[in-house]
Amino acid sequence: MLPTPEPSFFIDKERGWFWREIEPESKKQENTKSPPKTKAPPPDLLPVTSTDATKPEPAPLTAEWFRKNIEHYRDKAIDDPSPKNVAAYYYLQRVMMYKAQRFTDVARHVIMSDPLLDENQRRPIATFAANEANHQAGLASEQALGSIARQAGILFFFRSDCPYCHIQAPLLSLLEKRFGFKVYAVSLDGKPMPSGLYADFHSDQGQAHLLGVVSTPALFLMKPPTEIVQLSQGTLSLDDLSGRILLAAKESGWIDDAMFEASRGQRPTPAILPPPSAMTAEVMSNPVEMIDVLQRQAGYLASEPLQTPVLRSP
Repeated sequence: MLPTPEPSFFIDKERGWFWREIEPESKKQENTKSPPKTKAPPPDLLPVTSTDATKPEPAPLTAEWFRKNIEHYRDKAIDDPSPKNVAAYYYLQRVMMYKAQRFTDVARHVIMSDPLLDENQRRPIATFAANEANHQAGLASEQALGSIARQAGILFFFRSDCPYCHIQAPLLSLLEKRFGFKVYAVSLDGKPMPSGLYADFHSDQGQAHLLGVVSTPALFLMKPPTEIVQLSQGTLSLDDLSGRILLAAKESGWIDDAMFEASRGQRPTPAILPPPSAMTAEVMSNPVEMIDVLQRQAGYLASEPLQTPVLRSP
């Protein structure tokens, strides 16, 4: 049976120009009636993933076991603070502290027995020795900056109305006098600085746009004929400026790694960074073989095999 068509407005004009009518209550309930909900299975009937089913439980008192279980014992002691629950939690905590102390003792022995791992070999830790390292670093920095100044100059973009340029200029003048850097000053607005520094400036002829200058002061390390390295677009202290010059020169190959490390008060140490092809699955699964590969890559082999101090087990 075909549905009865809606009556024409001209036949049913008493309804007026209502574009949206209120549906009868019975019809609205039919439209808004939600589909029947399915009950979720109880927790004990939920499917168990293959990972959970096949993964063995960690051995008691191992690091993995503590990560998985210690909070359970803590929460139990908080919710039911009976003497036995609280004591159980603190006994487990004592076991963790003992294991941590044993690890620390072995770690100290291993590190002090291997110069590749001992940070004290790279830079002294004791205060009196660290002070001497800082003194030597200052001497090495001066030598390195003097070497760089003989190869490169500093390109300095400024504006006459830039207050930060006014306070940056004296530091550049100090580098110029102390290490011999040639500062090539370029004015973006074609006007000199009020202080009178770098009165022999050059007006910008498009160099700032080519180098991507967006703020002043902008500093670049420039080595003729074509090498230009950005140092900063913003004000730098003398220490920061010197450090960036040293780093830029090292990355550009103008000074060697030994001179750069000496400027930081560090002794040169072998780089332990083997190619991925050397670290196979077999190597990574055997600690002794892994250490041997890393030492060989660094050009160092211990005179004796790795010795682990004997400590009593808990």
